[in-house]
Amino acid sequence: MKILKSSILVPVRFSETDAMGVVWHGNYLKFFEDAREQFGRDYGIEYLDVHAHGYFIPIVKSEISHKASIFYGEGALINIILEQHDSAKIVFRYEVINNKTKQVAATGMTMQVFMFTSDRTLELIKPEFYRIWEENQNWIDG
Repeated sequence: MKILKSSILVPVRFSETDAMGVVWHGNYLKFFEDAREQFGRDYGIEYLDVHAHGYFIPIVKSEISHKASIFYGEGALINIILEQHDSAKIVFRYEVINNKTKQVAATGMTMQVFMFTSDRTLELIKPEFYRIWEENQNWIDG
């Protein structure tokens, strides 16, 4: 499988923790979003670029496995991997690491599809702009 990688270090804010001082489980999806936005900046395919081509890319599937805690004041290093697929979908895999302890705190996956902004219908083939973008990337074996 061919992949592209990126990462981002996110500080853990007080508002992202629960009464135990641990990052609340729902915030991991926000960390995934932070990583997707960083990936877009790194590879020149941000959400506004996708929208400018007439598409939304909603998430249709998400998975998270929680493995260790991250506490207030500790950073979260999010590693993100885009998997290349033949079908019209975008699949990212994530690894969230406690930047202080270096423990893997969570792993996960999201799947997005292409939807026309004009009528919100599903695009069943890869849009041309996305195929061209893929062709211009330096994919690595993963």
